[in-house]
Amino acid sequence: MKSIMARATMACALLTFLLNTAVPLAAGGRSNETPGTSVIRLTPPAPVFDQTTRLAELAARRARVGQAIGPNGILILFSTEPRVYTNDVDYEYRQENNLYYLTNLKQKAATLVLTPSNEVTPEILFLPPRNPAFETWTGHMYSAAEASQASGIKEIWDASEFQPFLQALRNRQPYRPKAEKILMSSRSAVVETAPSGFEKLFAGAGNNNADLYLLVPGVADSLEYRQEQRFASEWAKSASGFSIKNASPIFARLRLRKAPFEIALMQHAIDITTEAQERAWTAAGDAKWEYEVDAQVAYTFKLRNADHWGYPSIVGCGANATTLHYEESQGPVKPGEVLLMDVGAEYDHYSADVTRTFPVNGKFSPAQAEIYQIVYDAQEAGAKAAHPGALVSDVDRAATEVIKDGLLRLGLITDRNSRQYRIWFMHGTSHWLGMNVHDVGDYGTRFEPGMVFTNEPGIYIRPDALDNLPKTPENEKFIAAVRPAFEKYKGTGVRIEDDMLITADGVKWLTEALPRRISDIEDFIAKARREK
Repeated sequence: MKSIMARATMACALLTFLLNTAVPLAAGGRSNETPGTSVIRLTPPAPVFDQTTRLAELAARRARVGQAIGPNGILILFSTEPRVYTNDVDYEYRQENNLYYLTNLKQKAATLVLTPSNEVTPEILFLPPRNPAFETWTGHMYSAAEASQASGIKEIWDASEFQPFLQALRNRQPYRPKAEKILMSSRSAVVETAPSGFEKLFAGAGNNNADLYLLVPGVADSLEYRQEQRFASEWAKSASGFSIKNASPIFARLRLRKAPFEIALMQHAIDITTEAQERAWTAAGDAKWEYEVDAQVAYTFKLRNADHWGYPSIVGCGANATTLHYEESQGPVKPGEVLLMDVGAEYDHYSADVTRTFPVNGKFSPAQAEIYQIVYDAQEAGAKAAHPGALVSDVDRAATEVIKDGLLRLGLITDRNSRQYRIWFMHGTSHWLGMNVHDVGDYGTRFEPGMVFTNEPGIYIRPDALDNLPKTPENEKFIAAVRPAFEKYKGTGVRIEDDMLITADGVKWLTEALPRRISDIEDFIAKARREK
């Protein structure tokens, strides 16, 4: 473990590096101000949306979910439970994606109930009432009016009414909260004798034909949605007539196609990430350690008001670039090696996911360029395979064919029709992108306009790759054949990742502003470092 003095020394060194290398902005740090270098692309202003448009989209989403769960269904969505970092310190709070998808609310301890057959209150938001004592410590809580304005939901009840509501649901009894517990309602007057609206649902339950939809994972030991798992278990013991069903597939289908304002949010997250990448490339020439380069990413994300990162940043130099999810950022940065950066800002619950590999000294060596060009060509082939009606597997297949040809040409495999290429390219080419960096969605779904995915082939010549192969005569023959090429390219890791939007006739590269060709990367680094 590092001593306190060592940590203090590291912190001072990092602060000095940031002050000396961070591209300065004029006072106020606004994105339209002149940077210290004219080469870096500054993040454009965040998108601004008409509230009417967004509320209409939220209402349409809730309607589509209601249609999916059917007249005998009820959906209950819980807000994320706070997660403990240590002792009395929590991790930064992040709302559950699907609740946010339907409500645009980041409030803790909120619960959404949708009952399509209820003509009186088809959607109810249970919200904790504002508490001045809590707000003194942890900040502003939504009022009912603010929650309604953000979500478009008109029926808002005190969160303390949720358990009595559930008991009535179990017993199939009419239920109406007391007037003071109704924080907001679209009805001018609510009386105790008014119909509850749940009669159709109760009738279905009486025939053992009602469905309770929850976000319950496919595996019982999932670390996520523990609250939902506990609820489902308790409900099964105490209520009859309801079949518990997993709501996750419904949201996986709906979230695949992005609305225009979702694409705008994703583009903003990508723009922030682009600036972070370019700042890091510029500063890497003076860096001694990976964490100094990683600091440029964190600095830019905070500077541009990103919510957070969409995933921990991957910043690996030399052999560390051959570890797919290398997150430590503790290795040295050495001239003559390539540095792989896989980073993504999150903005308003939408994540970017962008990877570039660049030479620390600004120039690819011939061997590095050979590997890089194969990956570049594979990515181009993958992009050409993406269009409405195609599959993610089509993108992967097109990219993989180019990787195989390139590895055979370099002498790193001896048979392109075998799985030898998997030694050097061990992951898939694409995944869905959205509210999660690896977003929900069936990979058997054919592309439609509005879907966003990544295109990220790579080649990783891990120094221990041949040593880890099983000791068989076949492998010994393979190792002897590829050893010369292995020694030439050993320790080089290259991945190029771009975020792509399916359009009517192909794809749009949402990450097109970030240099990708060898010559463009080298030109950018030369200009940026010269002007820094």
